[in-house]
Amino acid sequence: MSLADRLFVDMCTDILENGCSTEGEKVRPHWEDGTPAYTVKKFGVVNRYDLSKEFPAITLRKTYIKSATDEMLWIWQKKSNNIHELKSGVWDEWADETGSIGKAYGYQMGVKHIYAEGMMDQVDRVIYDLKNNPYSRRIMTNMYVHADLHDMHLYPCAYSMTFNVTKKADSDKLVLNAILNQRSQDVLAANNWNVVQYAVLIHMFAQVCDMVPGELVHVIADAHIYDRHIPIIRELISREQHPAPVFRLNPDIRDFYQFTTKDITIENYETGPQVTDIPIAV
Repeated sequence: MSLADRLFVDMCTDILENGCSTEGEKVRPHWEDGTPAYTVKKFGVVNRYDLSKEFPAITLRKTYIKSATDEMLWIWQKKSNNIHELKSGVWDEWADETGSIGKAYGYQMGVKHIYAEGMMDQVDRVIYDLKNNPYSRRIMTNMYVHADLHDMHLYPCAYSMTFNVTKKADSDKLVLNAILNQRSQDVLAANNWNVVQYAVLIHMFAQVCDMVPGELVHVIADAHIYDRHIPIIRELISREQHPAPVFRLNPDIRDFYQFTTKDITIENYETGPQVTDIPIAV
């Protein structure tokens, strides 16, 4: 089985067996029929994925890695907040009549800031520091900008990345590690989707900065399973597990802004059947 499967099963089991229920409490999310969407949750879940050993896609069901990557590139590369530039419909619920989700996600990544080295947005600042000052302890991004929260149609869930470079023990090759901070996560709908997104991002940044991928540490403040997802999760974590797929990135791309989903190859991805018609709380 893949490490990602084991971490997912252990996390879900812990939430179901030891989590805190919000049933009867005042909660913001609701189902389409207007019923409050209660959860069972755990505080402070931390999962570590060693990208040098395997690509962290679960095999219990298929994660659409290219679709997840397209959304990541929409935020980090296109720096867009308009769903018309996104191929999937994951943001349709939060977009206005123009397709905008407000000053959220990609909008924040595209805002330029003044640094000693000149004007840069957050993505370009990360790439600049990884290439010029890799041992800096200040290489990070933040999309949770309080001054703009009132103009966001949804507050950022995965909101911050902190990058940290180490050296490979048996060579002079630099290793790119990162921590993904997430304030809230719908475990069934989004957990592995977010994990593979940021695993791909680390692979891409490592390649264009002449490094190798290291660890992705995923920190979730509120990891929750919605009440209507519990039977789905119980069935999902009981399934047969398979080896992790092989992930390949086009080695000819040396500029982050040149990557497309066509530069990703996924091999030997054997999974259980897809889970369909997952109810989504809004």
